[in-house]
Amino acid sequence: MDDFTELLRLEFGPYGALTALQLSQLEAHYELLSRWNQRINLTRITDVKESVQLNYCESLFLAKALPPGPLQIVDVGSGAGFPGFPVAVFRPDCRIDLVESHNRKAAFLRESTVKLANVQVIAERAEECTTHYDWLISRAVGAGEVMKLGLADNFAVLTGGEEGIKLPWGRDRRLLIK
Repeated sequence: MDDFTELLRLEFGPYGALTALQLSQLEAHYELLSRWNQRINLTRITDVKESVQLNYCESLFLAKALPPGPLQIVDVGSGAGFPGFPVAVFRPDCRIDLVESHNRKAAFLRESTVKLANVQVIAERAEECTTHYDWLISRAVGAGEVMKLGLADNFAVLTGGEEGIKLPWGRDRRLLIK
């Protein structure tokens, strides 16, 4: 068993089970991310355990916190695909738009999501988006900034600070849901 897959299964196990397909999709994303990150800065987190905890588990925790049923979701400032990629894998019933204004990061997102039918990459600034979504999710953009966009009535933002649900993985990170 690969280190990434086994770590992901162990770390996220108390919060939910991942299928073999989901584990395979997430591992493929991690491997592609590791290769691309050598050429362009997609994430500062390069240690496999930290990546599992802070990139994948945090995003999966957010996916689990979203209400059931098919949702239209936008991930603003998706960058390396967090939290949107793991959310799309965990919730194939949802439609996810990954919004990323940096063209090289958008190119990575397009390559990494080619096998996910429920994902669309939008290479533009979030302020230019005109679609209205059920949920806006984000990790790279502050809660106040994404709420001003008016793209959704509901928000789930991974953030630092005092407000929200404390995440179980290291650092003082929280999931803020409004």
